[in-house]
Amino acid sequence: MTIVCIDAGHSYDTPGKRSPDGMNEYAFNRAAALAAKKMLLKEGITVLTPHRDDHDVPLSARTNLANDSRADLFVSIHANAFGGNVWKGVKGIETYIHPLHSHEEKKLAQTVHSKLIKAVNRPDRGIKTADFHVLRESKMPALLIECGFMTNREDKQLLASEDYRIKCGEAIAEGILDYLGRSRKIYFVQTGAFSQKELAQKQVAALEKAGFEAIIK
Repeated sequence: MTIVCIDAGHSYDTPGKRSPDGMNEYAFNRAAALAAKKMLLKEGITVLTPHRDDHDVPLSARTNLANDSRADLFVSIHANAFGGNVWKGVKGIETYIHPLHSHEEKKLAQTVHSKLIKAVNRPDRGIKTADFHVLRESKMPALLIECGFMTNREDKQLLASEDYRIKCGEAIAEGILDYLGRSRKIYFVQTGAFSQKELAQKQVAALEKAGFEAIIK
């Protein structure tokens, strides 16, 4: 059984974790973590979520849960900030591992980070090291991912959108699955062949209206 701890950093009431115009960081963290959890559950992964909506769970409790449960991976999801609670030009995505990281931790970081950058097409600020508690005290490969800057207007607009939150969470989950060697299989379904382009376009429109993705090849 594979166990992954997906941690949404902070809580709704954590002081200071907001954009200059009032978006709560935890709103993003929670939504992205939920999207990641849903995808991992579909692939048969057991998912631990140490965060709580009603209070900020201590960092020690988060890592203790992962350690006591013998989780295979720990991934903490965040939104970044720079230079206080004012708008700044710094933007993009960065992933953190501990300075004393293992080879496996570096491999996990590279896999997840590259998947996230490709999925959301934001500036790549690279993989960095930091002595954060969740990285230092986790007994398994651990990452802390900053999915954009709340203090950048462009990043913040994305961080506030449901689509971006889901994209981030699903990309993180896909990176985890790739690292575990459990990449998702994609099956293509052909619904028809047409001699006239107009008929093909009509079929595409009908499929999209029903909620399916469709392309003409």
